[in-house]
Amino acid sequence: MVTGATGVIGGAIARGLRERGYTVILAGRDPVRTRWQAKALGAGTRTELVDVSRRTWIRAMGRRFDGPLDVLINNAATTPQTREQTPEGIELQWATNVLGYLWMVDALEPALRRAPAPRVGNIASYWAGDLDLEDPEFKRRPYDNDTAYRSSKQADRMLTVALAEALRPAGITVNACHPGDLPSTLARNLGFGGSDTPEQAAATPLMLATDPTLADTSGAWFQDQREVKCHFGRDRAGVNALMARLAQWR
Repeated sequence: MVTGATGVIGGAIARGLRERGYTVILAGRDPVRTRWQAKALGAGTRTELVDVSRRTWIRAMGRRFDGPLDVLINNAATTPQTREQTPEGIELQWATNVLGYLWMVDALEPALRRAPAPRVGNIASYWAGDLDLEDPEFKRRPYDNDTAYRSSKQADRMLTVALAEALRPAGITVNACHPGDLPSTLARNLGFGGSDTPEQAAATPLMLATDPTLADTSGAWFQDQREVKCHFGRDRAGVNALMARLAQWR
């Protein structure tokens, strides 16, 4: 399953998984775009209508999902230039980029447990930092979409370590990576460009999903198809503080 699969990188990840023989489930909130993408990928592609910024949608999807799930790729992200809130009252970047990852894993853990060698891949970024757990939703600070994005991606990298530890007894591996850089709506909202092709951008996420040498690797951070030390993930006190803060939304 790939979230954000109607985007440039998500679409490339989904194509790569289809080329490797996987049945791919596209998780998207826009029924027209999601079904169009599924049609473009052809036979062996399914869809799940879900808004990953909404806990109620994710929980409903988890209840109706009845098969084993070999791989979950948390890829959906947003970078609105002005502060927005979800209908559930949560700042949109925090809800989509961080809580959505957590909620998807929680909702689909039973399906992952039914797979023989389940994996979770969290798409984060090297563009990370400035996480303020006292104000993660920018309720007190002036909202800045770049700072909000960097905060969310730091949280994703730390969340990956916590989830890896929690799910290790179930045999579920959880790793995170920076995809390649390419022009996209998300990048343009942050003022960035990029010269990678979609296929180049998807290469590291696909490695997390399919590389047999990573079968026993969990809680790691990858860039450019190689494992790199992550100082955010190595901050034990910070990881614990993040999970304590996230408990209010679980």
